[in-house]
Amino acid sequence: MSSAQGKLDDLKKRIIFTFLLLVVFRFAAQVPVPGVDGSALQAYFSESGGGLFDLINTFSGGAFKRFSIIALGIMPYITTSIIFSLLGEVIPQVKELQEDAEGQKTIQKWTRYATVILCCVQGYGMAAVFESFKSPGQIPVIPNPGMLFKMTTMITLAGGTMFLLWLGERITEYGLENGVSLIIFAGIAVALPSEILQKITLYQNGEMKGFTLLLFFLVILSAFYVVTFIEKSVRSIPVQYAKKVVHNRVYGGAQTLPMRVDTGGVMPPILASSLLAAPATFASFVAADSIFKPYMDVIQQSLYPGQILFNILYGLLIVYMTYFYAPIQFKTKNIAEMLQKNNAFIPGIRPGVKTKEFLNYILDRLSFFGSLYLIFVCIVPTLITGNQTRFGGTAMLILVSVAVRVLMNVQTFLYADKYQNAYKAKGKYNGASRRF
Repeated sequence: MSSAQGKLDDLKKRIIFTFLLLVVFRFAAQVPVPGVDGSALQAYFSESGGGLFDLINTFSGGAFKRFSIIALGIMPYITTSIIFSLLGEVIPQVKELQEDAEGQKTIQKWTRYATVILCCVQGYGMAAVFESFKSPGQIPVIPNPGMLFKMTTMITLAGGTMFLLWLGERITEYGLENGVSLIIFAGIAVALPSEILQKITLYQNGEMKGFTLLLFFLVILSAFYVVTFIEKSVRSIPVQYAKKVVHNRVYGGAQTLPMRVDTGGVMPPILASSLLAAPATFASFVAADSIFKPYMDVIQQSLYPGQILFNILYGLLIVYMTYFYAPIQFKTKNIAEMLQKNNAFIPGIRPGVKTKEFLNYILDRLSFFGSLYLIFVCIVPTLITGNQTRFGGTAMLILVSVAVRVLMNVQTFLYADKYQNAYKAKGKYNGASRRF
């Protein structure tokens, strides 16, 4: 078997392996927590599951409304990972661990422990909340509530999240892309066909006008195009490497350092929506006879996606999270040190501290335009469609950005295989049009 054929077989195995693990994830999303009346739960959400519940359900891949064993999703792990990233910026001891190979393993271990604790807290709270749910016919969603159900649900949901984390790590190791990102992507993508069929059904029944349906598809296609264009856009920084000769071949010279326009990626909208969902979620779970219920209803209605207050706070949080998360993704200090160690410099900029300051300046400018782009993508489609779809800008941003990264990884894999077979050890080209 040739080396090229072996590489292609390896790529096929990675694609099949990724697909199979995502199928396992979708099967797990169909398994409900023990002790749940599925028909009563479905009736409850069909009656009152709009707005906020749709947002949570979309990010969990439908597991929330089924009260599945993976209803918490992968978000507890993402939350704890972000917390430890923040601690690294303010606590020197944690930062030293993050910069060391063995220390990173310790941080990963702490992150998993913190994820289990957070899952237990959220699982117990979710069990207590679902015990208060009743269908329109006053049938309880949980027929046998009590401490046994709460403890069983807490352990089950914690185990489901850790199972998802294990799947994500396997996809990262043997698949095509970061496993956590692909799990979130699969959870959102699986609901897209049903959303489209629902809109077509509403049009056929006369409940939706043709112009509204056309506008819905135009907004989705336009958002996909804008996100694809921006996600592949980079700001190229010229870098000059010291030239050296190895085996009669010259290495070094002028190269470029790419900086993504959307440096923060999909995390700023996810973090912003999670922060806004927290008070609205808490408000929806207050008892009906509580004296705080009227005030909580006002908070819940104001923080529904598409409301004016929600859009304003969402935009401000996206800007803050973009400036906060971009330096975590693109560590200018590490890059400046790496360039200095490799005898490289940016023309007109001194190596070391000046290079770091220059990269920070470029990163701030990119973060400004990146935050405006995220606000546009996450809010404008919702305003145009009148919040008549579960697929707002955040969901489309995750779909397109993850898909683009998967395609880029496949292209990189194929290009690496092409270059490996094109060049021999002495650096001579082995193709049809030999140039060296």
